[in-house]
Amino acid sequence: MAATTHTVTNQAPPLVEYDVFGADKALTEAVTRHTDPALLAGVQEELTVLGRAAGSAQAQEWGVQANENPPKLRTHDRYGNRIDEVEFHPSWHRLLGRAVSSGLTNAWGRPAGHVRRAAGFLVWTQAEGGHGCPVSMTHAAVPALRADPSLAAVWEPRLTSPVYGQELLPAAQKSGALFGMGMTEKQGGSDVRANTTEAVPIDGGRAGEYALTGHKWFCSAPMCDGFLVLAQAPGGLSCFLVPRVLDDGTRNTFRIQRLKDKLGNRSNASSEVEFEGTWGRLVGEEGRGVRTIIGMVAATRLDCVIGSAALMRQAVAQATHHAAHRRAFGGELIDKPLMRNVLADLALESEAATTLALRLAAAYDSDTEQDRALLRLAVPAAKYWVTKRCTPVAAEALECLGGNGYVEESGMPRLLRESPLNSIWEGSGNVQALDVLRALQREPMALNAFLTEVGRARGADHRLDGAIKNLLTELADLDGIEGRARRLVERMALVLQGSLLVRWAPPEVADAFCASRLGGDWGSAFGTLPNSLDLGAVVDRARVQA
Repeated sequence: MAATTHTVTNQAPPLVEYDVFGADKALTEAVTRHTDPALLAGVQEELTVLGRAAGSAQAQEWGVQANENPPKLRTHDRYGNRIDEVEFHPSWHRLLGRAVSSGLTNAWGRPAGHVRRAAGFLVWTQAEGGHGCPVSMTHAAVPALRADPSLAAVWEPRLTSPVYGQELLPAAQKSGALFGMGMTEKQGGSDVRANTTEAVPIDGGRAGEYALTGHKWFCSAPMCDGFLVLAQAPGGLSCFLVPRVLDDGTRNTFRIQRLKDKLGNRSNASSEVEFEGTWGRLVGEEGRGVRTIIGMVAATRLDCVIGSAALMRQAVAQATHHAAHRRAFGGELIDKPLMRNVLADLALESEAATTLALRLAAAYDSDTEQDRALLRLAVPAAKYWVTKRCTPVAAEALECLGGNGYVEESGMPRLLRESPLNSIWEGSGNVQALDVLRALQREPMALNAFLTEVGRARGADHRLDGAIKNLLTELADLDGIEGRARRLVERMALVLQGSLLVRWAPPEVADAFCASRLGGDWGSAFGTLPNSLDLGAVVDRARVQA
């Protein structure tokens, strides 16, 4: 006789076998908005294929396996030879291989490259976030390498290649390559000018060759083929390309001391490395290392925004899906006014993040001086705010699933553990806020570009107009500006998000965002939106219709 006590009822089915791209209205509309109509059909097809793969049971299982079987460090082979290799589960390689083959390291040389790549990164990151680290750094290394055309000629075709080759080989023997970055050190952290790694010219440095000696406290994805590294040369802090394998096939001295035991991002290897006479090639000029590598930093900061938008989108998708299939107190959860308020609030945060991320990607595709200036302010402001919002969104979405959300099988704990990463990586909150202040003080064109962008929505919503006016008042008062930098940057990000939503989102979304985030009609927790708003329409827009 069947054990009736174990009949399963009133449980939401798994959110699986769906198109992650097509189910995201904010993302699909942004791609349409920012893509040349002549290219749009091809870009949509490309993203639909990737979206179906990201929502498949296979990709979800790869994500689970890659995190349940984290990387292992092998410093020596069986004979005692130093090899410094990191072993990954096959699922990690499958995830990374699909990312590379889908063009997620190739934005700089194809039409609408940044928009299609940003959308793809947002889609595929929802399958698993950890492998996005080498994808992001490889993509971002291109502008830094272009400081030396001869190096770019060798490496850029490999970094943008759709071929993923995991073997450590000389560059000439690889069709595709991955890049990492080594900046921070124990004594300095974000203060990279405190770095002590020394770079000594070889044969006077005539060929741009140096021997590096020192350490790096954080070096993510140490299995990559090459790294951009900061070190102190005779002329000051400089940028160097450090390959894992030299042209003659011998291993460069790249000693992996240990892998970090991290809160989240567990599928990805983050390491401490030591250099001792390590060969490096100067990139750019001596003493201008920060200026050389800043293009890479800016691109990875935007990826922090995109990655956080992806985590928020997946959290909202899971929460709305659960609420649509779970009955409680006589009806579906999604129809209960209080739960609808929570879900709508979360959906607003997600849509605002996605809309801003794709606008910034489109600015990278633009060749206008206006958009280049906008990026200087908008990227650190967005990086500060969007990444800060990711953790509370993930935590509240987990709570929407109740006890089920606290269980590993739901996938929500992995989202929550991953959520603080992007706020820390590539400069934590204070670093971003101070970078905004630096841009305000040194680059007036950046502020003009920002105000022009938000001004395009002026007059469409009185709460947005009021927020812009208040922001201008804050910008005019420089007294004690550093101590209130976070407050200022938060307001800048919210005003920018509000202006974009007023221009492009459905009225119910823009109205709810402006009422709560800009108009002050909001509490201190999610689910405190004013009752007068059309919250049902906001939730329906965010829900995966699968």
